[in-house]
Amino acid sequence: MARSFLVLLVVVMSVLQVHAAHSNFLQKLSATSAEGSWLWGWVWGAESSVSVVDRSPPLTFHSRPAAFGPELEEPLLGYVIPLSSFTSTCPRSDTFSSDDTSNTGCPPLCRTGRNEPDPTESWIALVQRGNCPFVEKVREAQRLGARAVVVGGEDPDVSGLPDSLVNMYSKGDASDVTIASTYIKYSDYKELTALIESSTTSHGGLKTLSLLITTQYSAWEWYSPILTFIIILILPSCLTFVTLLIHRVRMARAAQRDRAPEHIVKSLPWRVWNGSAWEKHEGSVPHTNLSNSSSAIDLEAGEQSTPQPSGSHEADGLPVPWCETQVECAICLCEFVKGDRVRELPCHHIFHLDEVDAWLINRKKLCPVCKADVTQPWHLFPTQKPAPTPADALEGADTDAASTPTTPPLTERTPLLHDRDQNVSS
Repeated sequence: MARSFLVLLVVVMSVLQVHAAHSNFLQKLSATSAEGSWLWGWVWGAESSVSVVDRSPPLTFHSRPAAFGPELEEPLLGYVIPLSSFTSTCPRSDTFSSDDTSNTGCPPLCRTGRNEPDPTESWIALVQRGNCPFVEKVREAQRLGARAVVVGGEDPDVSGLPDSLVNMYSKGDASDVTIASTYIKYSDYKELTALIESSTTSHGGLKTLSLLITTQYSAWEWYSPILTFIIILILPSCLTFVTLLIHRVRMARAAQRDRAPEHIVKSLPWRVWNGSAWEKHEGSVPHTNLSNSSSAIDLEAGEQSTPQPSGSHEADGLPVPWCETQVECAICLCEFVKGDRVRELPCHHIFHLDEVDAWLINRKKLCPVCKADVTQPWHLFPTQKPAPTPADALEGADTDAASTPTTPPLTERTPLLHDRDQNVSS
């Protein structure tokens, strides 16, 4: 899961770098296709804004750059001038209907009047959508000397189209377009036009406003659809990763609680199996190999083993505890041989030392036989007695019968005070 998250993060960073280095290429790629331009606009969303800087605070309108022409890398400041304020449709043109009041900016346009923008100044053309393709409007404004073009939307009551930002694209080759262009909504266009008409600022005898086109609304803002799409993918993955991580931590803690601490296991007594006697040791296991010097049998010299009284109950004449009668390890199912080191648990079960230590420290803190918790004190595990054999049971029954006085069976004529009288007389 963590590897998938890292791979996804690397892919996202790669996309960001590709966009920063090759955005112009992607724009040119989608400039001649309606589908490509729609995809470009859906992926990157609004990337620019149009601000009237003559007012305080500045009045800002959201805009969407065109899919053709150069990308505006730096903010552009200039005087915004409607093309209809100093141009009109040429009289000889019969391609489009002549309308002196329209500001569509469709070619060919002819200059009218004595006032026109200063070619040495930076000015921005303002036109309205309709009557011709977007790229034709931008080409005509470029021919007239504009540094950029702001295209306003159509009246929704007339066109029936929604008043929203659209993606301007070119169906043909638009490599000859060298100025930037951007699109604003119809409501913003009407407000901007009204501000120009009421403005007291003029440029070349034409009413105007100072307009700033910026790219402050970058493609990486939260409202960008691609970021929304990425968040929708990454957020569930992150939540799943966190959930799995928490689950694994809880499982590790639960497993740790089920294991016995190593210092407790090492403090349990261990012994050396000698068959008939014990060599008992307390505390931790030494690192060196144990030698059976005290209990080993010298076969060549014919010596006999001598039981150690500290570890065997036979020397004291006491019955041998049942735990000392075990002859095999319940973990490996192998019989104990002389010299084996065995660990005695608080429940008095014995196992091979290395095997039971690995079980208690790495697996469970319970005895493999009786499931007793080895971390509990020894006094909570009383020594159990071995189950009596059939011969022992018969012998015990005979002993009880011999020690118990015989009494006649109880009948209807047995006196009720018979037992009391017998006890008093005895």
